[in-house]
Amino acid sequence: MPVSEFDLIRRYFSRSTPERADVLLGIGDDCALLSPPPDQCLAVTMDTLVAGRHFARDADPEALGHKALAVNLSDLAAVGAQPAWASLALTLPEVDADWLSAFMAGFAALATAHAVQLIGGDTTRGPLSITVQVHGFIEAQAALRRDAGRAGQRLFVSGTLGDAALALSRQQRGEHLADALRQRLDRPMPRVALGRALRGRAAAAIDISDGLLADLGHICASSSIGAVVELARLPLSPAVSADVAQRGWEGPLSGGDDYELLFSVAPSDADGVCAELIAAGHEVQEIGRLVDEPGITLVHPDGRQTREQPRGFDHFLT
Repeated sequence: MPVSEFDLIRRYFSRSTPERADVLLGIGDDCALLSPPPDQCLAVTMDTLVAGRHFARDADPEALGHKALAVNLSDLAAVGAQPAWASLALTLPEVDADWLSAFMAGFAALATAHAVQLIGGDTTRGPLSITVQVHGFIEAQAALRRDAGRAGQRLFVSGTLGDAALALSRQQRGEHLADALRQRLDRPMPRVALGRALRGRAAAAIDISDGLLADLGHICASSSIGAVVELARLPLSPAVSADVAQRGWEGPLSGGDDYELLFSVAPSDADGVCAELIAAGHEVQEIGRLVDEPGITLVHPDGRQTREQPRGFDHFLT
């Protein structure tokens, strides 16, 4: 029996996520009506995931629902914003009830964890793609920005680097993939709480989606500075450490899909901020510093130094 677009909306999207008091009118009308707090800025981000480009066509739909929202929440985390609302546009080759149910289960579980309400979107027929837009709130003076880097600031990163890249490479080679690595690739956890904790503490910040070098390069370009990164200090899981010993540093430096936060802190505040974050349960590691000289210098474990050009995933160059 054919299913209409409006049947899809009622069955899979309406009331799928927590209801918020600041949503005056949500799914079911031409527009959502929203009431942002009067003393806050609206932070807005959007990402599109395309089958065959960003995920395999047979990818687990529940994990895909999680990741589609997670990559957007990671952008909000990078500016220190509190998530609030999301809209979802799905292009589907056909109506698959099992796929939609699983996709929305993953999406809704993460939305519930961050008190995000799905407020609208669009569905259409075509090659499978997923577009999510997320809105959040942040005090204007507290927002973390890429252009706030200054020479002398110390660089920190959250979590571990290179796990998703290693998972993807092993998956593409048909090798066994441990659950921990698969989770890092398929179900990244946006560092929203850390982003909020960095307000008033960090200077520049960015989420690592395209690789450490590429995203550090964005901070350097926006702030007109350079950086020094000490490879021996990069936080790596045991699996990535073993892979680096065999294949080199490409994965943790340029692999992408980490969705960790990279941020700088004034040198006089860095030790105290780091201690506070660790005491609060956040995994953070100092990896280097910002400098006046443009470009990125890598200090290898043996003391050798190399100059690097920012590189990572690019939709039109990769």
